Amino acid sequence: MTDHRIASREEWIEARKQLLAEEKEFTHARDALSAKRRALPWVKVEKDYRFQGPDGETTFTGVFAGRRQLVVYHFMFGPDWEKPCKSCSFWADGFNGIGAHLAQRDTRLVAISRAPLAKLDARAKTMGWTFPWYSSEGSDFNYDFGVSFRPEDFSRGPVEYNYEPRATKMTDLPGMSTFVREGDEIYHTYSCFSRGLDMMNPAYQILDLTAFGRQEEGLPFAMAWVKLRDEYAA
Repeated sequence: MTDHRIASREEWIEARKQLLAEEKEFTHARDALSAKRRALPWVKVEKDYRFQGPDGETTFTGVFAGRRQLVVYHFMFGPDWEKPCKSCSFWADGFNGIGAHLAQRDTRLVAISRAPLAKLDARAKTMGWTFPWYSSEGSDFNYDFGVSFRPEDFSRGPVEYNYEPRATKMTDLPGMSTFVREGDEIYHTYSCFSRGLDMMNPAYQILDLTAFGRQEEGLPFAMAWVKLRDEYAA
């Protein structure tokens, strides 16, 4: 038997209306926050980053594929890793199919990892992922945007992640960065990390609507239950 409060339909409607008022307030606050995000200053990207993609080596401009805006998911997959991060894969499972919609707003979404392209291609095939996935192997890109760390970074103490010191030994962490291209000039406009990525995960957004939510209370860490999609028991 459930110990959750049970109400009549009329009582439920009244409670739902009260929550709806709070939800609308939250939506308006989110809209205002998004406006502040768009108002952030831009920083010119000075380095000539190189990537390996479906058509071979390309410049950062080439990753835009003619679009004015670029959204990069910093996908955790180190060069020597056998598999990609299962949590990043949890996010990536929601990326298929949205590229055509983003293109209508002159925007492209790609994933970028440090692993060699052959590993990325093989994993994409296994998982059925069709979003563009580039390798930044040998590039400073992931380091410069605060999601990868060299041995010397750890030797100096906590690394900086999400704009604050983070005690970790992980060489790669997740994030998302956005860029604007003006002709041949590229500008960094925004980055988010950690819980800032929550809103890009459709599975989490759906679970948040349910009675039991994410059901992560009591786990060793929030996503301890998550596996690569093809590794769940049938």
